[in-house]
Amino acid sequence: MGVVLNQTFKNTIITYAGFGIGAISTLFLYTNFLTDDYYGLVAYLLSAANILMPILCFGVQNSLIKFYTSYDDINEQNAFTGFMFVLPLVIIVPSGIIGVLCYQFIADYLTEKNEILEPYVWTIYVLGFAMAYFEVFYAWAKVHMKSVYGNFLKEVYHRVIVALLLILVYFDFLSVPAFIYSLMGVYLSRMFLMLISAFIIKKPVFVLRLPKNYISVLKYSFLIILTGSIAAVLLDIDKVMLGQFKDIENIAYYTVAVFIAMVIAVPARAMHQITYPITSKLLNTRNFKELDVLYKKSSINLFVVGGFIFLLIMLNINEMYRLLPEQYSGGVLVVFLISLAKLFDNLIGNNNAIIFNSDYYRMVLFFGVLLAVLTVILNIVFIPIWGINGAAFATFLAFILYNTIKIYFVNSKLHLQPFTKNTFKTFLLIFLLLPLFYFWDFRFNPVFNIILKSILIALVFGVLTYTLKLSEDINKLVDSYLKTKNP
Repeated sequence: MGVVLNQTFKNTIITYAGFGIGAISTLFLYTNFLTDDYYGLVAYLLSAANILMPILCFGVQNSLIKFYTSYDDINEQNAFTGFMFVLPLVIIVPSGIIGVLCYQFIADYLTEKNEILEPYVWTIYVLGFAMAYFEVFYAWAKVHMKSVYGNFLKEVYHRVIVALLLILVYFDFLSVPAFIYSLMGVYLSRMFLMLISAFIIKKPVFVLRLPKNYISVLKYSFLIILTGSIAAVLLDIDKVMLGQFKDIENIAYYTVAVFIAMVIAVPARAMHQITYPITSKLLNTRNFKELDVLYKKSSINLFVVGGFIFLLIMLNINEMYRLLPEQYSGGVLVVFLISLAKLFDNLIGNNNAIIFNSDYYRMVLFFGVLLAVLTVILNIVFIPIWGINGAAFATFLAFILYNTIKIYFVNSKLHLQPFTKNTFKTFLLIFLLLPLFYFWDFRFNPVFNIILKSILIALVFGVLTYTLKLSEDINKLVDSYLKTKNP
């Protein structure tokens, strides 16, 4: 766990730095420097590109990690490497040609409700391409246990540049259309920087032939396309469908609420960068005892940290919205529902890595496809009725069902489950503190209120977490810190 804790710590700092910069952009720069409809437009383009990305990537970002360490023959490994770097082009090139030939039809469909989209539809493909190959090059870095720089590019780099571009918009050095086109340049430059880093970490050697197990690799990659598409649908389809049913500014209001809730996912995103390849190695070597330990530790650690962040968000949410333009203030219920969904994501630990790298990954796709279809149906039903709250409710239901099925699947096939008695203790702690602090505030301005209340919550939650010994790893970190302060 040494390399896990080391890189997870660094990745967590980087990811939170990215979220901090993203928070400034999402909550203040976008909301004040762009009109609501243009903010909604940007959110729509990025969400649509995120949905397109897994298809263009052809599952390579997962296949590279799963199979790379399984080769004993260096020539076979090099053949596999070349295969992985070229495979996305099988989707990217034909889909680009189809996009050009059918562009007007696609544009007419997507802009039926919001004509403001019309000049920018083609940027979705460029953004999706840049995101896809970034993930390919990042996967190459991760299989060599180097995830920190890639995580910096993924979480910090583009947010800093976007913040600077928004400032240029504010001072009229950049028009809004130029900002949107510049956004493409940011994601393309991020892709090229990741390519350079990946090749510096280890220059790949390409053998120009198919690996002997290419059929197995293709099957896995195709299934990962479906899995990645399902995950993207669950994550971003709500924003895209809001643009089909409601005025585009509703996407801006929804995006702000979702961003606040997504802070809960940061520790999981940081830890998964390094637990994913370790999970793959443990499965390849059939070391289920260590895998069970990793599963339970990742679950309780993420649940404790995620639960703390959940409390900070929900117990300060009303004050947070006082800092934003008034039209954004209707997203409290969205924040609550998405926060619960993300907290459940933390609870399942490295479950996704276990499924994607096990011999049973095919079966879970059946449930995933059903849930993706269910998500679309739920959005169709609830968005026209409840607007952004309907989108959040549909997403919440989909994530709860999807994660429950994944927990059951891993338990039934591998006899592994993430829960311990400390899981129940943590659940009680979170949901006892929630009503205790929700209706109580300091009588100061919102910023001081948030700071003081957060300090109090941190002290109470931290002391109880340590006293109840909810996480062995967290207690060890605290003990280690106390020893260095009091040798």
